[in-house]
Amino acid sequence: MKHRIFLYHVAAWVLYLLYCLVGIYKEQPPHMEAIMWLQFSFMLCMMAVFYYCFLLVYPLFLNRERIFFLVLAWAGAPVVFIITRYLLEETLYPLLLGFSNYTPDTTFAHFMGDNLFRAIPMMALSVAVWSVQDTFRKEKENKLLRQEKTQAELAFLKSQVNPHFLYNTLNYIYALAYPVSEPLAEAILKLSDMMRYMLHDSPDGKVELQKEVEYLHSFIHIFRLRFEDHFFVDFQVDGNVDGQRVASLVLIPFVENAFKHGVVNDPENPVQIHLQVKGQDLTFEVSNRISRQQKDHSTGIGLVNIKRRLELLYPRQHQLTVQDNGTVHQTRLELRHV
Repeated sequence: MKHRIFLYHVAAWVLYLLYCLVGIYKEQPPHMEAIMWLQFSFMLCMMAVFYYCFLLVYPLFLNRERIFFLVLAWAGAPVVFIITRYLLEETLYPLLLGFSNYTPDTTFAHFMGDNLFRAIPMMALSVAVWSVQDTFRKEKENKLLRQEKTQAELAFLKSQVNPHFLYNTLNYIYALAYPVSEPLAEAILKLSDMMRYMLHDSPDGKVELQKEVEYLHSFIHIFRLRFEDHFFVDFQVDGNVDGQRVASLVLIPFVENAFKHGVVNDPENPVQIHLQVKGQDLTFEVSNRISRQQKDHSTGIGLVNIKRRLELLYPRQHQLTVQDNGTVHQTRLELRHV
């Protein structure tokens, strides 16, 4: 797709240049060769303005929240045109071709005034092209989202289990397990709570942060049963989690990956889990030593899927940093205005 867009741009500029050159050729003006070179440099100046706006200004600032910066960036477009034209026609051409566009007695102030508004047509064209391309891009993303939603709904329908049947079965197993092993019975009870939490739904897809923390504690508790006394995790929560809401199950994949691919039985290097809440901002960090032992082929929720979910749930409100030096794996998730 990007290759095709690149070819479209090249074709458009070639056609523009040919159109200008054909007009010059028909008129047969004096100093035709010099005028052709000047037309070529003028096109390069236009291209500089176009791609300054198309690649930098509009992607960064074309929204209501950044209108002030958009205006400032727009003011830079004539500067780009003036500097580019001056370097080409008043600096490079005299050295290489022996002529310039303006007479030697032309002041730079006069040069600026004469070229101040020449960038406006290309500024308008660039926003039109960018808007059309952005519309097609958003339509493609919406189509992909609709497909993903349909697939998710189908997957949910295929895997849906009657919650009452599940809870009743786990409660029955809990009643059988309690006389045999109290820790096992407690684990079954926590598993029942976790399943209830996973099946819980809300209109906005968010839950109380306190419940998400409780889910993490339950997950850690059940995982600890597998390693008994050889399981070392340092889980810290700083700040007030009451009253905060977060997307359901958005934190657990990082802990799951740390347990699955990290070293959990080293008391000197426990898995570090740190949740910090400051106002409406949340920071979640997970750090673990990388295990060299062979792991199962199941990867759970992959990092690509996590990034995609964050993009959908917290557009422009999150930052995910992943660091891996071969010995220690660290993830840091920042959510703003949770």
